[in-house]
Amino acid sequence: MAGRYFDQWQVGERIEHEIRRTVTETDNLLFSTMTHNSQPLHIDAEAARASEFGQILVNGTFTFSLMTGLSVGDTTAGTLVANLGYDELMMPKPVFIGDTLRAATEVVELRESRSRPNAGVVTFRHEMLNQRNEIVCRCRRSALILRTPS
Repeated sequence: MAGRYFDQWQVGERIEHEIRRTVTETDNLLFSTMTHNSQPLHIDAEAARASEFGQILVNGTFTFSLMTGLSVGDTTAGTLVANLGYDELMMPKPVFIGDTLRAATEVVELRESRSRPNAGVVTFRHEMLNQRNEIVCRCRRSALILRTPS
């Protein structure tokens, strides 16, 4: 399903995104090195084994990016003007290599745009859950979205 226009959303609407993703060692290593994140917990198996986690911890910004990416096709693909901000980002549980993640989105606020009559602001609450249905990442995303063309 393609993204929706501003006037097609309703507060309280919830989407369980269909695409799931199992996180691989390559995902974590490439993302960490591409972003110059040298945190040993993400890239050094021996350091990670000696930590309280006992294994490689997946880079949190990868988890956040994947959560956002999994939502785009159902929310803003083709209708987005701009992402205005991400708030209340939380990562209550760790993600490990081999975890299978899925995303869900709820519309928490709709607001008319003061500066753009052809668009409005939709605030989404995105959640990422692992295979045990534990929330591993959550945030609010405000997006400026086009209205249905006349």
